[in-house]
Amino acid sequence: QVQLVESGGGSVQPGGSLTLSCVVSGYAYTLGWFRQAPGSEREGVAAIRTGTGSTLYADSVKGRFTISQDNAKNSVTLQMNSLKPGDTGMYCCAEDYVPGFVPGAPMGWADLVFWGRGTQVTVSS
Repeated sequence: QVQLVESGGGSVQPGGSLTLSCVVSGYAYTLGWFRQAPGSEREGVAAIRTGTGSTLYADSVKGRFTISQDNAKNSVTLQMNSLKPGDTGMYCCAEDYVPGFVPGAPMGWADLVFWGRGTQVTVSS
């Protein structure tokens, strides 16, 4: 059974930082983070290939967010700096469907099909 448990959300002023963590059960080839603001569609934020360390970022967070993995803790972390009000939303950790993995295929948001319950991030002055 796939389980992803997020932590680290909270409220912060614009320009501040937050670190989100997600503990993952089992193995995944790709891990990532999505976010969803009220009235908006869910969007991919960052993803990482666990084997190679390759990363993928949404244009809106490039240079501000960093995704990393801790194999010893079976977890993935999202470091968020220079936060903006537009970053407000529910952040969910996600992983791929391992049997569907295609070696060599480019990483994409559609790879991530299992989600945790999420942790709320609010950026406001």
